[in-house]
Amino acid sequence: MSDSETVPSAASDTAPTAAAETRETPRSAPALPQEALKIASGYAFTGPALDLGALLWDGPCLPDVQIRIPLPMLNRHGLVAGATGTGKTKTLQLIAEQLSAQGVPVFLADIKGDVSGVSAPGVSNDRVQERARDVHQEWTPTGCPAEFYALGGMGHGIPVRATITSFGPVLLSKVLQLNQTQEQSLGLIFHYADQKGLDLVDLKDLRAVVAFLTSDEGKQELKGIGGLSTATAGVILRSLTAFEAQGMSPFFGEPEFDTSELLRTASQGRGVVSVLELPEVQDKPQLFSTFLMWLLADLFHDLPEVGDADKPKLVFFFDEAHLLFNDASKAFLDSITQTVRLIRSKGVGVFFVTQTPKDVPGDVLAQLGNRVQHALRAFTPDDQKALKATVKTFPNSGYDLEEVLTGLGTGEAVVTVLSEKGAPTPVAVTRLRAPQSLMGPVEEGVLDQVVKGSSLYGRYAQAVDRESAYEKLTAAQAQAPEPPRPASRAKARETKESKEPREPREPREEASVVEQVVGSGLFKSLARSVGTQIGREITRSLFGTARRRR
Repeated sequence: MSDSETVPSAASDTAPTAAAETRETPRSAPALPQEALKIASGYAFTGPALDLGALLWDGPCLPDVQIRIPLPMLNRHGLVAGATGTGKTKTLQLIAEQLSAQGVPVFLADIKGDVSGVSAPGVSNDRVQERARDVHQEWTPTGCPAEFYALGGMGHGIPVRATITSFGPVLLSKVLQLNQTQEQSLGLIFHYADQKGLDLVDLKDLRAVVAFLTSDEGKQELKGIGGLSTATAGVILRSLTAFEAQGMSPFFGEPEFDTSELLRTASQGRGVVSVLELPEVQDKPQLFSTFLMWLLADLFHDLPEVGDADKPKLVFFFDEAHLLFNDASKAFLDSITQTVRLIRSKGVGVFFVTQTPKDVPGDVLAQLGNRVQHALRAFTPDDQKALKATVKTFPNSGYDLEEVLTGLGTGEAVVTVLSEKGAPTPVAVTRLRAPQSLMGPVEEGVLDQVVKGSSLYGRYAQAVDRESAYEKLTAAQAQAPEPPRPASRAKARETKESKEPREPREPREEASVVEQVVGSGLFKSLARSVGTQIGREITRSLFGTARRRR
């Protein structure tokens, strides 16, 4: 992180250094090659910006040409891509700590458990000092104010949970790996629950409602909105059962996480870096990638329009983005595209992090104005196709990008961003700065201490199981009168002989538990009363997620 006037240092208030003074040099440095001067002019911004590193041209590093991102353009979204081990995580850390210093909150997903170091000052060594000299960086060890979260409390972090109602049918279908027909049927189930005020807080609530809607009376209730086949309901029930068997229940419930917690700043005015610790669930990629989308969708619902602001309200880094798009339905992809397109005007920037641009659908990729592309490998025919496709996504430049992208070292990248006027900057091969926070995980004991010392821990640590759809259905079942037993044949003959002649009725089979419940007066009264309350207060967004009152 630079100690220049555009990125205030957290450690000291020193005078402008050589790194800051050199920003005027490109305009008058005749020693620079003509192409390098053109690139330099494209990054000579006058307003606040984040410093990425120094230009690489024809081999040497040119520290007089600083490559930067204008702060107001961070809500125009971005892509950080590159093969494994090329430095993507350190690039996220570099950007995150500078955003924090500028007062912008940041959200990071920590898949491998190595981002927690953003909260601690870095440790100097020969490699760090060499990198700092190469790019004219005044390197000062500095940690960021941070909060750590964990999905469902699995891992080191404040538990993050969502209610089933809030998560919505589209995202849940992605997690359950339902097909389009089953996704639509699940949407009908959510719609019915919304209308009747049957709170879907956790997985057992959803199972209870599905069981009701497969009953005779339930089918009639749902008939007006398209109906639900028993076979499809059975598939959904089996998927839910398998989902629970995989240990997924802790992720859904209350207290539900309030995504406005991600928008906080610390007392010094620095933005809080929120780190979602995912090592404990990295074997559940469908779950955590979809959960990240829920966080983003929930922010989209609640934030007001701000237009083009001086700086973002939040920058959201979406790691392992390819997991989100794999096997996604068209409705899901359309919703992602809409969310990314529209959330910009609410002051939120989204950076997708993955290996190659081809991992991101074209409609989404077109929304990503800032690009940091680390090295790619070309060992296989598929790798070579991906390399050629990646090169085509960049503006024309004086570089042979196919050669450059396969020859970049760790901590080097091809960069193009949006200028202060919103136009793409020249392609710049860049040697990136070293993060000033710890490049590695903090000790588990320290992490636990930070988590339990947070003001948010008491609010979210303990799960709460309040009355919801399951409890209401169970209560209705308990109040239901016991159905009459079918008469025996002998008794039926006696009754027939003792009364006036009439056609005998076939004995009725004993009603199922669900039929007893929904047939009771209590349940019908419940459905009528609650249907005018919560159901009217729930509206659903692009993903079918519920907008909640704060």
